[in-house]
Amino acid sequence: MRADLLAGPFDGLDEALEAVDAFDRALVAGLLRPQPAGAGPARLADAVVGTPLAARVAEAAAKAAAGAAGEEHFLALAGARTALLGSVHDALLARVEEAAGRSHGTESAPPAAPGAAENVLTAARAWLSDLARCGWQGLDHEVVSGAAEVVTAMLPDPSLRRLATLLDGFAAELAASCPGASAERFPVRRWADLWSRGMLLTVPGAAGAPVTGTADGRLLPLGIDVQEHATAAQAQVHAVFEPADGSASRLVRASVSVPKPDTVVGAGIWQLLRPHMSLLAAAGEGRSMDLTGMPVTAEGDLVWSDEHARTGEPAEAFATARVALPTAVAHVTAPLDRHPARLAVPVFLEGYTASTDDDGVLTFTVAGLELLVDTDRVPAAGPLTPEAVGTSGACIALVRWDAGAFHVQPLAVETTVRRKVTAVHAGAWAGGTTDKAGVRAEKAATDAAKVLSERAGRLLRK
Repeated sequence: MRADLLAGPFDGLDEALEAVDAFDRALVAGLLRPQPAGAGPARLADAVVGTPLAARVAEAAAKAAAGAAGEEHFLALAGARTALLGSVHDALLARVEEAAGRSHGTESAPPAAPGAAENVLTAARAWLSDLARCGWQGLDHEVVSGAAEVVTAMLPDPSLRRLATLLDGFAAELAASCPGASAERFPVRRWADLWSRGMLLTVPGAAGAPVTGTADGRLLPLGIDVQEHATAAQAQVHAVFEPADGSASRLVRASVSVPKPDTVVGAGIWQLLRPHMSLLAAAGEGRSMDLTGMPVTAEGDLVWSDEHARTGEPAEAFATARVALPTAVAHVTAPLDRHPARLAVPVFLEGYTASTDDDGVLTFTVAGLELLVDTDRVPAAGPLTPEAVGTSGACIALVRWDAGAFHVQPLAVETTVRRKVTAVHAGAWAGGTTDKAGVRAEKAATDAAKVLSERAGRLLRK
């Protein structure tokens, strides 16, 4: 990997982010009242001059400056903000792929067909528009509670659950900060991200990720990225797919998400995730999978179904990383996923020097470049630890970008244990474990689930 390429400057990146930040600050105070000249909406309009968005965003900025913006104007501003962050994402992704020596797919996703629930989407857009008018400082429980009916109406429709989940979580965060007038600070970028993404998802068809084909061939897992929250957990398997027709191998992903009680933590989450995806066990055991007719999107996401997969031969992840990963073609990125925070590019690193500073910050020095290592993303649901990462000599990782710099999230490392090179994977316990800590966590999860089931049964009987 040409890590030195990650250190170069990016033309226009700072200017794009400054325009986004200016608009985000405007959302703090709200867009109900007239805006001063050169305020956030105007900065967005200036940033997209010369693009197909220019006329529409200029009109929206003028309406916002006069305090007279409507839903269609807020939608245009959200689109401009998303487009700017998308351009940042594309520049960062191109640089990482150049450093990795990887080619990029050229297939584009077809537009999704509009759904039938436009009235519910209109209601969601109206609520988000009310938020933009009052701003984060003007939040109160009456405004925030307006999301409840919208979310309830969306949940029965699977095509709307993506937006319903976003709105439900967003409303919960807003409610925790009410009243906004008394809050000392706000997560400005995060809430603006959620607001703009929610606005665009109210466009009929925007939330769809249509299946564009099927996958037949061999799947070679690289690692599992685990995300855990108080009420939900997700496992995303990154892998190299070798088509049966002999065409170029490519990078793919397969994800599974589940709701969970907050008492199930750490390795216990595998009990919730495991029944929904046989791939987790295969990845944890270091085996390939043979796919037949597995649905796949243009973005490289496998729409996983166990009936289209069977466990294959042993496939050691580090062998895959050394041999197959460098030549795998990268997937395209869905339009709404073009955001710097969504950058997660699988790479293989070796020959680096690991060091930890006085503040406990771990870095890999690769070809003279210091890359921050995000040990906070190392999950408690596996045997991988920051200590193992710090003594490693090779690493399968995701390159991410945050706070103006690239950093790496380890998925697996090779480290020396008792004079023997040993692979340690974040997802090693996905299929089960004999490790004492993992066994204890799974038992605790089983006990917690049993208690919750008994309580739920008593409530239903009442």
